[in-house]
Amino acid sequence: MAVPIRVRFAPSPTGYLHIGGARTALFNWLFARHTGGTFVLRVEDTDQSRNTAEAAQAIYDGLRWLGLEWDEGPQVGGNFGPYFQSQRHEIYERHLARLQTAGHIFEDNGALRFRSPREHVVVDDIVCGRIEFDLTNEETHPDMTIRRPDGSWIFHFVNVVDDIEMKISHVIRGEDHLSNTPKHIELYRALGAEPPRFAHIPLILNHDGSKMSKRDSGARISTYIEEGFVPEAVRNYLCLLGWSPKDDREKLAIEEVVRLFELEKVHRKNATFDLTKCTWLNGEYVRELPDERFFALARIALARAGLDTSKFPEPYVRAALATCKGKFRIFSELPAYGGFYFSDEIRYQAEGVAKHFMAENKPRLLALRNSFASLENFDATSIETALKATAADLGVKVAALVHPTRLAVTGSNAGPSLYHLLEILGCRKVLARMDAALEMFPA
Repeated sequence: MAVPIRVRFAPSPTGYLHIGGARTALFNWLFARHTGGTFVLRVEDTDQSRNTAEAAQAIYDGLRWLGLEWDEGPQVGGNFGPYFQSQRHEIYERHLARLQTAGHIFEDNGALRFRSPREHVVVDDIVCGRIEFDLTNEETHPDMTIRRPDGSWIFHFVNVVDDIEMKISHVIRGEDHLSNTPKHIELYRALGAEPPRFAHIPLILNHDGSKMSKRDSGARISTYIEEGFVPEAVRNYLCLLGWSPKDDREKLAIEEVVRLFELEKVHRKNATFDLTKCTWLNGEYVRELPDERFFALARIALARAGLDTSKFPEPYVRAALATCKGKFRIFSELPAYGGFYFSDEIRYQAEGVAKHFMAENKPRLLALRNSFASLENFDATSIETALKATAADLGVKVAALVHPTRLAVTGSNAGPSLYHLLEILGCRKVLARMDAALEMFPA
């Protein structure tokens, strides 16, 4: 009879959800969904001096934002709880007593240590292959502490006990834990338990080959939320850090990844994190968002920048945002790109002012302003016709009017289609902004 597939993600709530932890959780979740197994969330909070409820909540929020709902664990429940190590003291005491009775434990200056059998341990890892560890030398492999003199538990012991008690069938974790695995196998055997299958996934490195730390750009999942990434794009990118569909595709629906995902196809070499590529992929997802979701996320991004869209008519907001769709990669870029629709406080780009607000352009912009004022219908077609006719009358290229006009009404050298944005702003607002800009020109 096949053993039920049960995997776990076991973070410590000491700060925030790291990109590496999120990728570990994702690979566990993918394996569980691919096999029809169970994904367990377990909180390793034995270090009470560093753990906080806020950090635990950040983990829950980050996982849920990525769409990685757990089947058992905090806020969900299950048959193998409690799911906080801080609440499992009696369970650890019971397993410690078993080791003591069997003669596996000795005291050393108030600490309790596990007596190693001094043997060669083979780890048959699904990703890394068969690795033999020599644990016979006491100098290179000292007997490990499992309980400190103050009574607190060491990670190795409680980790193994929890995996036994929760019937974890596969331990999928970062390769930095590979060296701990032979110690864990010794504990499994001493407790009379069959070790799970292990799969140590490649580390996530920076471009310079260093391991990603909390200070590195892109290390925190909360950053992606704050910067306006969409979760499916970040999740898609994380899937490609150590795994691929073998056909060079980069944009994959999560349903397809679940269908294709196998631990045997996880790469052996370390993965290099590329925030630029993740940002590009996010832009591809943003471009294809359904309108209603795009509008909702856009409003959130604008609100974070202090721009309240609720002050404007709904048709105006939708028309304005529609001109921005597909023009930026992450929603934090939207305020700079299209924020001019929702604020009359125009801040002109300095380089644009130097280039386009020249004395010779002032009469040209004034002529265009007067041409716009005479239009009966202020729509994109009429605006384009008026601008081109004014350029012809002045004997200048169309660009000589387009660039200063854009700068005058938006403050930027780039943005949505000029004729459409002018139509959406409306004649009164466009004329007012052009008048204010004309005051900026040298006499």
